[in-house]
Amino acid sequence: MKLQPRMFKQMRDATRTLMGKGPMSATAALQEVLQRTVAAAAAHTPAPTSTIVPPTMRDLNPPPTQAAAADVFEEKAAPPMFNHTKMFDNFLPDMLANLDRMNEAGRGAFTMPNFQMPGGGMNAGPADNLPGTFSDGSFSNGAGSRQYKLYVPSGYSGQPVPLVVMLHGCTQDPDDFARGTQMNVLAEEMHCLVLYPAQSQQANSSRCWNWFSAKDQARDQGEPSIIAGMTREVMGQYAIDPAQVYVAGLSAGGAMATIMGTLYPDLYAAVGVHSGLPYGSAHDLPSALAAMKGNIGRSNDKGRTIPIIVFHGDKDTTVHPANGDELIARGVRHVDRDIVVEPGRVPDGHAYTRTLHQRADGSPHAEQWLIHGAGHAWSGGNARGSYTDGKGPDASREMMRFFRTQSDRTEPVT
Repeated sequence: MKLQPRMFKQMRDATRTLMGKGPMSATAALQEVLQRTVAAAAAHTPAPTSTIVPPTMRDLNPPPTQAAAADVFEEKAAPPMFNHTKMFDNFLPDMLANLDRMNEAGRGAFTMPNFQMPGGGMNAGPADNLPGTFSDGSFSNGAGSRQYKLYVPSGYSGQPVPLVVMLHGCTQDPDDFARGTQMNVLAEEMHCLVLYPAQSQQANSSRCWNWFSAKDQARDQGEPSIIAGMTREVMGQYAIDPAQVYVAGLSAGGAMATIMGTLYPDLYAAVGVHSGLPYGSAHDLPSALAAMKGNIGRSNDKGRTIPIIVFHGDKDTTVHPANGDELIARGVRHVDRDIVVEPGRVPDGHAYTRTLHQRADGSPHAEQWLIHGAGHAWSGGNARGSYTDGKGPDASREMMRFFRTQSDRTEPVT
């Protein structure tokens, strides 16, 4: 469905999926979140009015295991678009019935009723009217198949160039993510290729990367093997500088970007994470819910530390900002560094705190951007794409700047 421009100012009130190892653990975790969500919705429900004004902030990119998303930060207060209690009364029995039919040994398989939320649907049509080519492709290996889109800038003529791999968030697709992040525009300016792997609805009904699945957190298995294989295939088809291959993502895509950087430090020179989670922070539904709320699991990762840049809104109620802190803590754990803190503000936009972790030579190894007042949305993004906040600093441009300082800067574990 093609949306009119005014529809971009609307948002989904709730989009959610459910994934788990079986009905007992999934139901227990769901009920806990459900009780809090319904209580919060009831406490904030205003008296009935004849007209309901939809929220204007594209602030909800629901993680794969979020049971509900009532706590959305908005630019202006607005009444809820649903009676949450009634919605869950109708929805919960079907969902739990599906859980009872789940295969206990399945790799996080799940089914759930499919419904469209107000203002929903990804925007149809090309991402941008740019002079380069934005083509479709696909990649398959023993773990499965995924589609992708690849942007090649008009200035490319066979010379070695960087490659940026962009992993979209839940309910998004490559076109939508490209519109929101404007990475193709930067590719024209900075002469790089941009690869957008596409999660399939067969693998996840809300197109979330399965960052919380144990099989999808191991090298040469599951989705990491597909994304890495896709990256290598593009590198074989084009003149890509192997020292300038980077991976970035939003929300579930940010969590998967962290996984890719952790498992393949020989492939990716740096990682960009927006509103994501650390590697190994979850292995099933309960631990995923806990991690998203800031109770982050410990990782057994003993691999190399690679450069990382992290963006997170301090009003994010979908993925707690503590995840950004943990990403940076792990990213600098083996690096001797100086720390520089720089406050700032976007004109007529959000204030932020930028924390730099610099090597002895002054070059950055890690950067953390905490955006004050921002929720779960791509900072500085374009409203033509979903889940963007144009009031923040330009995360896309800052990530590209950071990546260009990291051509051959992988740090070994000491």
